[in-house]
Amino acid sequence: MNTDLSPAGRILRTASVQFEPRPDDKAFNLGRMREFVDTASRDDVQLVVFPEMCSIGYWHLRNYSLEQLRAVAEPLHGPTVTAVRDLAMSAGLGIGVGFLETGDDGRLFNSYAVCLPDGTVHCHRKLHAFEHIEIESGDAFTVFDTPWGVRAAVLICWDNNLVENVRAVALDGAEVLIAPHQTGGTNSRSPHGMKPVPVELWENRHEDPQAILDAFQGPSGRGWLMRWLPSRAHDNGLFLIFSNGVGRDDDEIRTGNAMILDPYGRIIAESTAAADDMVVADLDLDLLPLSTGRRWNQGRRPELYGILVERTGQERDARATRFSDEPVPRPTRHSPEDSAW
Repeated sequence: MNTDLSPAGRILRTASVQFEPRPDDKAFNLGRMREFVDTASRDDVQLVVFPEMCSIGYWHLRNYSLEQLRAVAEPLHGPTVTAVRDLAMSAGLGIGVGFLETGDDGRLFNSYAVCLPDGTVHCHRKLHAFEHIEIESGDAFTVFDTPWGVRAAVLICWDNNLVENVRAVALDGAEVLIAPHQTGGTNSRSPHGMKPVPVELWENRHEDPQAILDAFQGPSGRGWLMRWLPSRAHDNGLFLIFSNGVGRDDDEIRTGNAMILDPYGRIIAESTAAADDMVVADLDLDLLPLSTGRRWNQGRRPELYGILVERTGQERDARATRFSDEPVPRPTRHSPEDSAW
């Protein structure tokens, strides 16, 4: 196990992967992960992050019956996570993998397991699951210590879109945020949000490579990410490892854009490939203590933030929120102390 943090003790070498999983083909997908882990191990990487639900694919699951979902789901200690745990221990590095989890009570979750080289496994259940009516949302944050002396957290895809979630894990000491996704090229239903990437651009990528590259860098790919992803790192003073699917995901095209950001929101490594790819970056942990977000957070006034944990009456579950075309009404709550002059 590589626990070296450099002579100064403040460097963590990480990798973010984008790849196109085959639907329900666990053997193939695990094989691809092994190939990336082999490459990462030769490059002295200590932590490899794979995309959301990468062990079985993602968007096709929305069309499945409950029986079909149960057929591809596994318990946390099932074959997939066990295989990744064994791989992490043998390769001497940490590996994050997305899978469909069957809980002890039979409920289904969009989950992500981080398997560490010492054999420990930390599992996060997506807090805002919308993929299928039978896939439930988790109800807890996942923040944990690692063998490298670094505190890490996991938030899956939409979990990262809500600023409260990232702030919560930062306040619990997270220094590195593992952020697996299946995003880009989807219809956000907002007029100026993401839009689908035409499937024909992906299918014709070898004949016209520039067209798909332009789409991946455009407003439905990297351009959309740049509207919010750097702020999650900057505003909370943490490193962020963004891993994503790439290519065909049922009837949508994922845009890759695997990247690693520092606690100032600066991109320190990113992929521009329209293909399976991995990027590697050294996290300079000495940047954390004086990063802007951490310094600003010392000035927080929690006594003012009660509104953040009060229900406004506008809340809806993840599926209703994700698929609704209704405009969001203007909030009407006012502070009791509010007054006009």
